[in-house]
Amino acid sequence: MNSSKELRLEGHDNQSLQTRKDQAFARGQATLTSAFIERAENAELWDVEGKRYIDLGSGIAVVNTGHNHPQIRKAVQTQLDQFSHTCLTVTPYASAVELAEKLNAVAPGISPTKSVLVTTGAEAVENAIKIARSYTGRSGVIAFNGGFHGRTNMTLGLTGRVSPYKAGFGPFPGDIYHAPFPNAYHGVSSQAALDALAMLFTVEIEPSRVAAMIIEPVQGEGGFYQAPKDFTQALRQLCDQHGIVLICDEIQSGFARTGKMFACEHTGIEPDLITLAKGLAGGFPLAAVVGKAEIMDAPHPGGLGGTFGGSPIGCVAALAVLDIIEKESLCARATEIGERIVLRLQAMQTQYPHHIGDVRNLGAMIAIELVHDGDAQRPNPELTAAIVTEAARQGLILLSCGIRENVIRILPPLTITDALVDESMGLLDKTLEVLIGSKN
Repeated sequence: MNSSKELRLEGHDNQSLQTRKDQAFARGQATLTSAFIERAENAELWDVEGKRYIDLGSGIAVVNTGHNHPQIRKAVQTQLDQFSHTCLTVTPYASAVELAEKLNAVAPGISPTKSVLVTTGAEAVENAIKIARSYTGRSGVIAFNGGFHGRTNMTLGLTGRVSPYKAGFGPFPGDIYHAPFPNAYHGVSSQAALDALAMLFTVEIEPSRVAAMIIEPVQGEGGFYQAPKDFTQALRQLCDQHGIVLICDEIQSGFARTGKMFACEHTGIEPDLITLAKGLAGGFPLAAVVGKAEIMDAPHPGGLGGTFGGSPIGCVAALAVLDIIEKESLCARATEIGERIVLRLQAMQTQYPHHIGDVRNLGAMIAIELVHDGDAQRPNPELTAAIVTEAARQGLILLSCGIRENVIRILPPLTITDALVDESMGLLDKTLEVLIGSKN
């Protein structure tokens, strides 16, 4: 081996590992912190230097059931003793069938449903678009400003945020259109968003050419803005009127995160298709599209699938996740966690009114928006980035988001204890004191 490319195994502290990562990884796959994790338990992480962190990110809403849940670990270990892969589309297995049955059963609405199992959230979204186009015979797709649907070429086309996701990666597929997402905090009413959608139908694409509308019931990367109930119900009516498939992207908001199994249940609508990933398998790569059986059956046999889609490891993990959500009442727990954290965040907002412009949540999908001088139109991305960095120094993992890069999102495992919730809020309080306490 060329000596310049020999592996350097020495140096397992965070700084050394970060240096090695910078040399080994493409810079586009950047990291939020330089804490290299060695082990995890429920809502706590420990890095290679032994430092402990409280995790309020859950691997971006993946470990809703906590890190290393014993029931998931046992299910995966048992499956590993049997087999790790045969390919679901070649020689299938019972766990995949059972999982599809359970996903169909928990899907919102009363229509008969079917599922397809894939690997990633972006893959689920791409398949949902394929299914909608196959069913309708149409090509147009409408997405919403601020939405995030993945990093593949198709899903980037759907994503409604340029930096950092879309910049430099175009061109994107055609026949994708974007409409405003209602946002009361920033002065966009449901009616204004619906009027803009009507104008889109007037000047850009006729409804009879639209295969699907895709919307996040709560925007994830866009800033944790919730789609108002009147808006989503109006979308349901529009889609019914024009034969358009309504897709709810529940990749970040699903699996008890918002206090219900899926966030769209808060709106009282039945989507035609939902896309699932992240929290589905408790940390193992697995995704799905679940929807009305008539629509799901539109693609011909062989038109859907993939080598790793519905892996046996992911399937048994997901079955354990669904069981844990029910047995440990995690929907109710998400509501309790949200209420407990929001009370603390509102106290911080009272203390720092010029910096914390808004506190919002749906269950345990929680956000604070950072601004200058209390003005919603003056975002403060610099303070947001500083909070994430300083919180990590304090031993607290937070995530940022928002099309203006000025939102802190809080996504604790739904199995987190009250004691850890309170400790985490104390660390956030300390972080704010360090950064802005003396300037307030």
